[in-house]
Amino acid sequence: MSSKTILFWPESAYGPTNNCIGIGNVLKNRGHNVIFAAESSWGGRLSPLGFKEELVDLSAPPENADAQSAGQFWKDFIRDTSPEFRKPTVEQLETFITPTRQALIDGAIYCEPRLKEIIAKHKPDVIIEDNVVCFPATVTAGVPFVRIVSCNPLEILGEKIAPPFSGLAENDPSSWNSYNQAYEKTQRTVWEKFNAWVVSQGAPALPDLDFIHTSKELNMYVYPTELDYTDKRPLGNNWHRIDSSVRSTDAAFELPQEVTNRPAESKLIYLSLGSLGSADVELMKRLISILGKTKHKFIVSKGPQANEFELASNMVGAEFLPQISIIPKVDLVITHGGNNTTTESVHFGKPMIVLPLFWDQYDNAQRVHEKGHGIRLATYAFKDEELTGAIDKLLNDSALLSKLNKIGEAVRSRKGIEEAATKIEALAK
Repeated sequence: MSSKTILFWPESAYGPTNNCIGIGNVLKNRGHNVIFAAESSWGGRLSPLGFKEELVDLSAPPENADAQSAGQFWKDFIRDTSPEFRKPTVEQLETFITPTRQALIDGAIYCEPRLKEIIAKHKPDVIIEDNVVCFPATVTAGVPFVRIVSCNPLEILGEKIAPPFSGLAENDPSSWNSYNQAYEKTQRTVWEKFNAWVVSQGAPALPDLDFIHTSKELNMYVYPTELDYTDKRPLGNNWHRIDSSVRSTDAAFELPQEVTNRPAESKLIYLSLGSLGSADVELMKRLISILGKTKHKFIVSKGPQANEFELASNMVGAEFLPQISIIPKVDLVITHGGNNTTTESVHFGKPMIVLPLFWDQYDNAQRVHEKGHGIRLATYAFKDEELTGAIDKLLNDSALLSKLNKIGEAVRSRKGIEEAATKIEALAK
């Protein structure tokens, strides 16, 4: 087909941006003109991958703009609110979810003129938003709009599934009631004010207590069939599941001798709490202290506070690592439960230990646990022996490892990114 102009507008965080990079790279390689409207701290990171960059501020630019790193807007926000992660999820609704949503809403209001400017300049054939709140410019442009959900799909609301951000069990619906009541109480006023603004910008009203529109044409979400909720909450024909979104743009990774030269009983484990979770230096130090006493070897994603802590002698790591090139080489993943790391671990057939911190990470942790893909631990309350015991249990479960390996083969065969790109092409045509 002839070249089309496709505009991506991802949230300013590594997960959604990496997901869009994966799909965008396929479209670029098929000859399409792929543009990223990206929050300003991503400047210079997308053009080397062959994309056009249009930078967007979500608030007034800081005086020392040159010091900003990719996703800094959210790194700073998470750093300042991280004490809330120690609270139960129902309490986080008021102290974390609400201010986080409000920050997202404030960003949407601030950048609306800039998004309209970008759309008018490039006249895209399709606009793709991977975010959790509505940006009216994306749905009032007069071209097909695609919504991507790269968080846990409980964000696609439904009656017979656990409420989003709760981490509550699928088989215990009686526990949902009090959480749902708190959700209504804390989110109703925020939603009403945001919905009024969305309508004032010429966009349709939002669905009740939902902060983003569902596209009439095409919606996509990233989650493997084996963990999905569609048996309880079927989705319409305008929804398409991407079983995994594994980009091909990560650099290669050769295992250092420090981790290749190890006894047969020593396994290789990847530790990553994501760019935001790893900013909790005290938590990283505790994990390193516990894991440093085991017989195993570790590759550690140190994150933005890399200079604030040292690794143990059985570890190698760096601030940034090419995760997609690392996960296939390891035996186990210790993760915060971000949607990308969760789905990538399933993609490569790896068991997980999940230490959730915020947002949808509790839901992913619970889903991994209840579907038997790994073990959920209480991030700030687990005992040392719980972590080391979970490692031993997962690595010694040969039946589980065989099962996950077969699931990984099945997920990889579905070619999620390619299918997503094909559906976007069809919509552009």
